[in-house]
Amino acid sequence: MPISLGLRANAGQFALLVGVQTLIGAMVGQERTVLPLMATRIFGLEGVASVLTFLVAFGFTKALTNLAAGLLADRYGRHPVLVAGWLIGVPVPLLLIWAPSWEWVVAANVLLGINQGLTWSVAVMMKVDLVGPRRRGLALGLNEAAGYSAVAVTALVTGFIADRAGLRPAPFVLGLVVAVAGLALSAFAVRETRDHVSLEHALEDRAARPPWRAVILRTSFLDRSLSAASQAGLVNNLNDGMAWGLLPLFYAAAGLSLTEIATLAAAYPLTWGTSQLATGALSDRIGRKGLIVAGLLLQGAAIAAIAGTSGFWPWFAACVALGIGTGMVYPTLLAAVADVADPAWRGSALGVYRMWRDLGFAAGAILVGVVADRAGMTTAIWAVAAITAGSGVIVAVRMSETHPGRRRAPA
Repeated sequence: MPISLGLRANAGQFALLVGVQTLIGAMVGQERTVLPLMATRIFGLEGVASVLTFLVAFGFTKALTNLAAGLLADRYGRHPVLVAGWLIGVPVPLLLIWAPSWEWVVAANVLLGINQGLTWSVAVMMKVDLVGPRRRGLALGLNEAAGYSAVAVTALVTGFIADRAGLRPAPFVLGLVVAVAGLALSAFAVRETRDHVSLEHALEDRAARPPWRAVILRTSFLDRSLSAASQAGLVNNLNDGMAWGLLPLFYAAAGLSLTEIATLAAAYPLTWGTSQLATGALSDRIGRKGLIVAGLLLQGAAIAAIAGTSGFWPWFAACVALGIGTGMVYPTLLAAVADVADPAWRGSALGVYRMWRDLGFAAGAILVGVVADRAGMTTAIWAVAAITAGSGVIVAVRMSETHPGRRRAPA
């Protein structure tokens, strides 16, 4: 069959990749409610910094794997990288089930970081490859909506399972089913998309791929829009790391039940995930920058509300607001990077951006752990709120509009 770009022309493969993305998200969701509580209730860890070591391991590993994923996908193809990621992910739920010590849990999260760095990165690239330049925001909105809705649903389901059957092994049996299904679909049904990249490159008559080091420097520091996106991505996942690692402990300390904690843990990513169905497509219509700035400021306000209120319902409302803010930011940042990067080095640029973004997990875990242990969990949450709002200001000052139909021509 001839290769063509567009969502309609590639609907079957695109839909399959959305399904794979739900399984990728579910791999993270199996941990979101249960793992921080396992640290204190099963392994007897004391101190927030000790509990969050799993998140430091996950964040650093995923960040470095994102960087490698972009290079590997551009050089060797998307499909083999996707399959490799699932092969590495299959042992994760088994390690969580059998772990005799917390070090095993940390090791499982090293593997999970590699799994997520390879599979999620490539799923993003493949969708962008298929749809071409005009519908990037929609494609990425659908991708992130599928992934984070699955995070939410799995966090909720595993929380309910844990409330009835214990923190392990039952919640992680679901994770094992997810991992096997993801490997099977990726290996036998997903097709390579590098021919779509070649077609887009030929149609737009773009330049050759620059050296990898040049892509790293440009995406991280030299290009104002790409560097602004990279810092915003880091801060976004810094506050997501707080939500993943600290907030279940914060809610438990306030006396909430495991079911209530699971509901709050799910409300944020579920709102985040579903809102991206609208925000990704909206960024194709109104541009990227305004959504990113407004989303970061809304995130900061929602996190401040968590720190400044108490009780299930005020926190539920704040989690919904945090999810909306994150939904405005997450797919739009990816689309902005894809706007700026040439098709020949887009995979590498997305890998660099995702490296910075997922370093936010590790940075957030370290920051939140140190501040919480020294000044209390509430103070740590206030600090993350301030950092998030500050990131929105940086984007407002430093980023230009990147949407191809809305950016200004250079003077």
